[in-house]
Amino acid sequence: MPEPPPPNEELIRMLSDFDLSVGELALGLREIVLKEAPTAVEKLFRVYALVFSYSFSGKMSEAFCQVVIYPKGVNLMFNRGAELDDPDGVLVGDGKIIRHIKVRKPEDLKNKYLRSFIRASLKNARRIEKENRLASLDAQAKTTRAPNSTRSATPKVAPAKSSSKSSVKKAR
Repeated sequence: MPEPPPPNEELIRMLSDFDLSVGELALGLREIVLKEAPTAVEKLFRVYALVFSYSFSGKMSEAFCQVVIYPKGVNLMFNRGAELDDPDGVLVGDGKIIRHIKVRKPEDLKNKYLRSFIRASLKNARRIEKENRLASLDAQAKTTRAPNSTRSATPKVAPAKSSSKSSVKKAR
């Protein structure tokens, strides 16, 4: 597995707002994500928390996971976590879509579930990407299909109406 790229200056600057132990958890989780998905696009932004978002397109809506940094800890969030198999009840959250795993101490980074859920989320993201691509191709095919062969090849033209009134008024 290739080593992930080192964090850039912006990422380090943004992490400097947090306690060193929280920053180390975030960097450890970032490394795990990038080892599992070395071709992922990493986007950084700050909302109510600092977020490292990972997708293959760079689009937030297509992110397969996010590292979310809070003052007291880090969460590994799965945008479509409710769709992932979780027989042991590891994922936290009861909303319709999002789930996460809390990472609060260095030992949590060794949790086998982190990598397995990242892989499951990657697989789910690829499945969704494939479905979207097929749907797009299907929609394109529908708009470029030849006209129905039962139709007449020459359009029918309605006869011109004869009227004594002109439909165009003269300019005065």
